[in-house]
Amino acid sequence: MKRGMAVTVVVAAIFSLLSCAKTGDTAGKTSLKDFTEKSSYALGMDFGSYVKGMPVDIDLASLLQGLKDTVEERECLLTQEEMSTVMMEFQQKVQEEGAKKRDGLSKTNIEEGRKFLEANKTADGVVTTESGLQYTVITEGDGPKPKATDVVSVHYLGTLLDGTEFDSSYKRGEPAGFQLDKVIPGWTEGVQLMSVGSKYRFFIPSELAYGERGGGQIIGPNATLIFEVELLSIGE
Repeated sequence: MKRGMAVTVVVAAIFSLLSCAKTGDTAGKTSLKDFTEKSSYALGMDFGSYVKGMPVDIDLASLLQGLKDTVEERECLLTQEEMSTVMMEFQQKVQEEGAKKRDGLSKTNIEEGRKFLEANKTADGVVTTESGLQYTVITEGDGPKPKATDVVSVHYLGTLLDGTEFDSSYKRGEPAGFQLDKVIPGWTEGVQLMSVGSKYRFFIPSELAYGERGGGQIIGPNATLIFEVELLSIGE
């Protein structure tokens, strides 16, 4: 557990519990009447998402009791020394189980990506480049093509192989701008194939995407990605 994340979680939990101490049990609430309740509930949601995503079992009742006992200054069931020992063991277990889970997901993603790309390369309209990047042309424009050092403006939609959407400039309501050699290799290569006004679909192997490290909360290690990219302009 990273220290920054741990601090964020603890602060969120404390604020949430302080609010409960002031306003009573929030269980069963159907509305939030003011900023204190809304912000406290939002912090509780954030905290809950973090706890739910942990690779180890968490006993929610014990977790809440430990927080409440501390915040309300009641006698705790563990001494400070015992708490420190348990937390060291807990953090080690989180790291170990997280590494196992990530390793398993990495292997699964590699195999699924390999099978997908192998089958996809024979699909109608799919072109495979020397690097392993695959693409299809949705719309072919007639403008200039960018160089790797150019700044481009694009609209795009990114999904995993199962269709899970992880990013969309369309949903944000504005195009994205970036220098082509500052993004993942699959984009650097692929967008240079496009003329302004074109829209392509790219199938990007993990080694040309985010590789072993993955990206954010949704893109796992060694994930193969699919992007629809619309090249709007160069140098803007």
